[in-house]
Amino acid sequence: MKKQTAGRDNLGDLAPKFAELNDDVLFGQVWAREDKLSLRDRSMITVTALMTKGIFDNSLKSHIINAKNNGVTKEEMVEIITHLSFYVGWPNAWAVFPIVREIYADDKTAPSDSLFGLGELNTAYAKYFIGNSYLKPLTTQGVNIANVTFEPRCRNNWHIHHKGGQILLCTDGEGWYQEWNKHAQKLHAGDVVYIAPK
Repeated sequence: MKKQTAGRDNLGDLAPKFAELNDDVLFGQVWAREDKLSLRDRSMITVTALMTKGIFDNSLKSHIINAKNNGVTKEEMVEIITHLSFYVGWPNAWAVFPIVREIYADDKTAPSDSLFGLGELNTAYAKYFIGNSYLKPLTTQGVNIANVTFEPRCRNNWHIHHKGGQILLCTDGEGWYQEWNKHAQKLHAGDVVYIAPK
């Protein structure tokens, strides 16, 4: 997780101890426990807590942005708020939806066609993804090669490649790749990643 400085930036001169606790303890220690609960799940819980308490200021907006950046899709955020509306109040949902509309305004409804074509919705492996992916096999002769296209903020679950490993070729857009216990690396069109077999 990126180091948080919002406390020091906004309150460092007024409440330095509060700012330190915000940046170093809440975000530096609690949010950093990704082995216990993912950033995505923490984001959903935090948005839920703020909506429940009727907090609709910049803190909610910041946490919805975090949720988006942590892989919560627009459809999932809308469903979360719709579900919560029955438990925490219809007016609360009305108050949150304009913020969601603003934050997710630039979302595409579907990924664009890639260099090799979009392919079919990847239903066979859907249980391994958060969000939708599309699969287009290119060849099965010798080595299986396929084009996989991810919708915005789609995530692949942690997994292992046995035998030959895998080679990722980023042909379009951008995304992230991470190996267990290593820092995530941003991928851009033209990047290549070799994933060793386990």
